[in-house]
Amino acid sequence: MHRRTNEDRIFDFINILVLSLIAIVTTYPFYYMVVISFNNGLDSTLGGIYFWPRSFTLDNYTEFLNDPKWMQSFFVSIARTIVGAFITIWFTCLAAYGLAYKNLKFQKLYYSFFIIGMYTAGGLIPYYVVLRGLGLLNTFWVYVIPGAINIFFLIVAVSFFKEIPAEMEESAKMDGASDLKIYYKLILPVSKPLLAAMGLFVGVGQWNSWLDSAYFVNNNSLRTLTYRMMEIINQGMSPLDAESAERAAAVTGVTTFSMQITAMVIAVLPILCVYPFLQKYFVKGIMLGSVKG
Repeated sequence: MHRRTNEDRIFDFINILVLSLIAIVTTYPFYYMVVISFNNGLDSTLGGIYFWPRSFTLDNYTEFLNDPKWMQSFFVSIARTIVGAFITIWFTCLAAYGLAYKNLKFQKLYYSFFIIGMYTAGGLIPYYVVLRGLGLLNTFWVYVIPGAINIFFLIVAVSFFKEIPAEMEESAKMDGASDLKIYYKLILPVSKPLLAAMGLFVGVGQWNSWLDSAYFVNNNSLRTLTYRMMEIINQGMSPLDAESAERAAAVTGVTTFSMQITAMVIAVLPILCVYPFLQKYFVKGIMLGSVKG
């Protein structure tokens, strides 16, 4: 049995100290936002709040929940995250499985089309014209259809599917299974790490995206939560809006800043709830797909 020396103890102490400092530095900003969200907005403007609310209140969350614009944007963000992640995983994995098929004719030609598409882009105006031609502007589908195939994850998925032993598919074919049955009943069940990794990354991307809501949507009922956050930040910079917000804050105690912080906390909560359940999969999924990529 290895006997611990003084050098080992000093190394462990420094290691724990450094990791603890990193943990505090990375988690304290979010903790600070939670504290501010539970503090009276006018009181927060005085400063001096660090570890717990000085004037505890739920008014910020009540104001958020009672505002139909925030709640509608919240549900739009949830819908685009769920539907967008599902559609992206579905089409990306289906295309990747076809490209990973070893007997596919012109396999390199098809693969090159995706690679070229990944490195080239027409720019914002041609992209806007294409979306208008497809009738996607001012619709919910503008959030999910343009990203139906994620080329980065397609490359990862192709490598992942190629690592699955061919004997599994051959034995299934000998039992009379079709290609689609093999894909849905055999390939997808053993690809949970890949699916979880894709779901997490694509879901977070959908949840945080606001540019498409700003550029391609004019319908207020389709605005996302992150767009509303950007909107309220811009309102705080406008002198007229800031003045009217101050008058409202004098009555309700809810300021523009406290609403921004509350919206940020609510926006982060769904990701924090999902992440622990997928964390054990996504590192393994990405590594398995990238070893021979």
